[in-house]
Amino acid sequence: MSQDSATATEAVRKLSGRRRREVVAVLLFSGGPIFESSIPLSVFGIDRQDAGVPRYRLLVCGGEEGPLRTTGGLELTAPYGLEAISRAGTVVVPAWRSITSPPPAEALEALRRAHEEGARIVGLCTGAFVLAAAGLLDGRPATTHWMYAPTLAKRYPSVHVDPRELFVDDGDVLTSAGTAAGIDLCLHIVRTDHGTEAAGALARRLVVPPRRSGGQERYLDRSLPEEIGSDPLAEVVAWALEHLHEQFDVETLAARAYMSRRTFDRRFRSLTGSAPLQWLITQRVLQAQRLLETSDYSVDEVAGRCGFRSPVALRGHFRRQLGSSPAAYRAAYRARRPQGGPMEPVATAIETVVPAQGTSASRRAGLTATPSGPPAAASTAAGAGQPEQGKPGSDAYATGRPTLPGQRSAP
Repeated sequence: MSQDSATATEAVRKLSGRRRREVVAVLLFSGGPIFESSIPLSVFGIDRQDAGVPRYRLLVCGGEEGPLRTTGGLELTAPYGLEAISRAGTVVVPAWRSITSPPPAEALEALRRAHEEGARIVGLCTGAFVLAAAGLLDGRPATTHWMYAPTLAKRYPSVHVDPRELFVDDGDVLTSAGTAAGIDLCLHIVRTDHGTEAAGALARRLVVPPRRSGGQERYLDRSLPEEIGSDPLAEVVAWALEHLHEQFDVETLAARAYMSRRTFDRRFRSLTGSAPLQWLITQRVLQAQRLLETSDYSVDEVAGRCGFRSPVALRGHFRRQLGSSPAAYRAAYRARRPQGGPMEPVATAIETVVPAQGTSASRRAGLTATPSGPPAAASTAAGAGQPEQGKPGSDAYATGRPTLPGQRSAP
């Protein structure tokens, strides 16, 4: 950047003194999932000063002409339009309706202008696609729901996508993983603005952990991203999943793809959003979970059947990803399972956690909602590109997995 350009940029930022971080604009679009949309409304739209949480001023903005239809057949009327973003020091995009369609040009321009004037820009879940489309993630680290990380990495190659993180704070641009990881990021923002005590008080009100450790690895499914299906690497990845019981490494996969290790690493990361070694370890740990849940194999036998060179290797990777030993995981899982009941696969038991104050927050934000059309048809049309609520992939926060020793359960 030239000295003149740097001076001009600094001048623009000095003009942004009118913006205050505690003025939060939430940008909503038609077709957005109502759960993700309610998260910033609940966090920033309710006066909790009696609990020691400093107050934010919330501006709910329509990113396009209304009324805005959400999942479940509701229609929302936002009290503000894009012009209100010019008054906000924090702009939150809670979700985008489809990872395959471009956001409105006017909304992207408003986000770029806000960022140029010093506003903090936040993308929750698929909201990262809106930030990427605006060019705000170029050259930056970012995350999104693990299901969509490969698509984000492929569509916007200049974005450094990390599907392992619950959220990424890159200073003035922040992104989070799916659904309730948005709560984690919003709590992080409150913690950054007002300290640990304020964030802790808010977490208690929301009945959620004040700070979760770990990342998205424990929630990853073994299913492949849709866009990898037509790629030559798909056959190699499918082979790896079918042969997890064998001991092979990334060099073996690169050789099967007829590529050098460096080329294979680069291609694999661009398709899946993950380094091949980390992906392989994650798949082996997932397979170990399944065997621990559904079989009586010893831990040593499980290690061998998952391709780990030794039980020690299994225990190390298992503890790093899940915070527990394999034996403790199995014991907790079986204690949780009803007596004589069927063993359910971990990867399919995913629940949705809804903030209790979402309705109040919507009223305080000035949103009005009316039913519109048959709910089933509306949710199908409006939820394109979003994980279905209450089904696998809908939430990276609460799963049907047991509470492990030393680990807090998701409420």
